[in-house]
Amino acid sequence: MPLIPYALTRPFLFGLDPEQAHELTLDGIARLQNTPGQWLWCGERISDPVTVAGLRFPNRVGLAAGLDKNGRCIDGLGAMGFGFIEVGTVTPLGQPGNDKPRMFRLPEAHALINRLGFNNEGLAAFVANVKRAHSFRRAGGILGLNIGKNAATPIENAAADYLLGLEGVHPHADYITVNISSPNTKNLRALQSDAALDALLGALQRRKAQLDAQSGRRVPMFVKIAPDLEEDQVAVIAQTLTANGIDGVIATNTTIARDKVQGLQHAGETGGLSGAPVLEASNRVIRLLRAALPAGYPIIGVGGVLSGADARSKIQAGADLVQLYTGLIYKGPALVADCARALSQR
Repeated sequence: MPLIPYALTRPFLFGLDPEQAHELTLDGIARLQNTPGQWLWCGERISDPVTVAGLRFPNRVGLAAGLDKNGRCIDGLGAMGFGFIEVGTVTPLGQPGNDKPRMFRLPEAHALINRLGFNNEGLAAFVANVKRAHSFRRAGGILGLNIGKNAATPIENAAADYLLGLEGVHPHADYITVNISSPNTKNLRALQSDAALDALLGALQRRKAQLDAQSGRRVPMFVKIAPDLEEDQVAVIAQTLTANGIDGVIATNTTIARDKVQGLQHAGETGGLSGAPVLEASNRVIRLLRAALPAGYPIIGVGGVLSGADARSKIQAGADLVQLYTGLIYKGPALVADCARALSQR
């Protein structure tokens, strides 16, 4: 159990600008990970092993990409009890992201809106940070590395950026995620259309096969999609994933819809909405994917998990694994074990 209950630290953090609180928290975790100071937030790792995409996960609860974009805090975040950690999104070159302010809390809805825009230090710094992490993976934790394209790269040249990311992270990843669903990089979601997605995934899969052969190990590749998709779009994506031999899908990213938060302060801000209002939209896409994909095809469910019951709803919709992000900000590190325990007892 953490030495300091999150209920005591949350009022202080929520008194700060959301991005300032985010950076302050990550700075503290980065400094104190792998030291006795880690007991301030560490939690029990519930044992509930499961094999998905050929990887053995210690439990079904992971951290979603976006919280630790630069991979600085893998060991510290892993100490919260996660079975797997996903870091990034990383782009080939470092970039500042969109103008500030770009992150907003909607506490009445247990939600966030962000338009960060893949702010990160770039692939070289990211890989250096990943290589420094050791305790989480030594204890059996699974590490996912999430790749994207630079904002300045024209969408027609996006594949080149994704190939650079793939080549850079492949030696260090347990699995790789291709992020084509952030609403905060111009035109990025256009890559979810059938022809664009087929071309991108074909190029990535061909290169990954070469990298797998050269390294002597097979690294699974997942694709992360949006919740704002119609049923026929989900069906096309499912067909394209299987046709290109992609190992799994992550559903979903943030939403551009605002119907669940109308009238709340900041609800009109541009960006992706995450947290409790996304739960049902994400679960809808998971159910559509499960119906459209072959039996046993891996699905990671993410979006709106703030309790063990929410985590179970992802599994009931058809997911194999679950990820947290905004729920962690509202509920604190204890949420990890709560969700893992709920899934182990389902």
